[in-house]
Amino acid sequence: MNARPALLLSALMTVPPSFGSPAEAGLSQIRLAEAAGIIQAEVDAGRMGAAAILVGRNGRTVLHRGFGRKSSEHGAAAVQPNAVFLLASITKPVTACAVMLLVERGLVSLDDPVSRYIPEFHGADRSRVRVRDLLAHTSGLPDMLPENAELRRVHAPLAEFVRRSCSTPLLFPPRTKFQYQSMGILLAGEIVERVARTPLRDFLKREIFAPLGMKDSSLGLGGRRVEDTVWCPGPPGATPEDLKLYGWSTEYWRDLGAPWGGMHSTTSDLAIFLQTFLDGGVYRGRRLLKAETAAAMISDQNGSLGAPWGLGWGLARSRAWNYFGEGVSRRAFGHVGATGTVAWADPETQLLCVVLTNRPVEEDKGDLLQRVSNAVAGAVAR
Repeated sequence: MNARPALLLSALMTVPPSFGSPAEAGLSQIRLAEAAGIIQAEVDAGRMGAAAILVGRNGRTVLHRGFGRKSSEHGAAAVQPNAVFLLASITKPVTACAVMLLVERGLVSLDDPVSRYIPEFHGADRSRVRVRDLLAHTSGLPDMLPENAELRRVHAPLAEFVRRSCSTPLLFPPRTKFQYQSMGILLAGEIVERVARTPLRDFLKREIFAPLGMKDSSLGLGGRRVEDTVWCPGPPGATPEDLKLYGWSTEYWRDLGAPWGGMHSTTSDLAIFLQTFLDGGVYRGRRLLKAETAAAMISDQNGSLGAPWGLGWGLARSRAWNYFGEGVSRRAFGHVGATGTVAWADPETQLLCVVLTNRPVEEDKGDLLQRVSNAVAGAVAR
């Protein structure tokens, strides 16, 4: 009796975002053309090989384009607007979302010590680290382990990264300062796996990607070949030999499923995820999170530390977080990825922007992403 309505809802959820004209959305077509032109100029000059952009407002997509080629190989396919990119750290708010789903179900508390779920995380100040600290970057854990390169060279599994993270010295007592830390997000993903008793990549697919219709998203390769995605150089600073062993386009790194940076996705799928938070945890009638949970994730959790950050999401209020550009409001939220990606949304203007490239952020300190974001934010006419 109820199967048909369920099927209809499922079909509705996989419909891509509606398209509209810039004028209908109260946006300047000239400013949006300038945003696209910035990207095109970089590709034409050979300073970047591939990119895609999506801009939306009030639930309607007004700009959606691909640029360049998927790789530098002769005859490589042109980048389509929904080409699959390695997101890098835009993975972090998705992992945080998985934690918050467990919080809503009463299976995890943000104020619980991490050791409640990962008993081997103990000793010294580790007993004081809360789940909340992992998501707000106040745990004292390092961004990367001291032996990070060594582990990647031998193709260590995530379990070994977890084991080392449980014993690596904290850099400062919990909640005394802010320091961006990928290893905290690693342990947040480990909590999801232990509590849900399922691999994080499967949990994300079942509980987030499938319900929202994010059909091209996966943690790890999701059954794809690396060649099916946009090629990525780097990481910057790695030797040629290390790039062959664990570079961003090796099968090892692409399918490791790192909770802090191993997600693959498209501009459209990320737009769905951003829109869900703009709409209070709901996307097209399907509730993913309670409104209160969604609001908490995009609100400052760090109080007097002077380092505003949400639960997984970066905030435009943070002085150190300028990849969204200067044109967004203080309520804007989003995340950047080291592979050359950014996704942000502004509740004040109901504007969202996703820019995926394969030029590492370190090459220009995020200048390209910021300039494009400024042009997009400057397109708001009313």
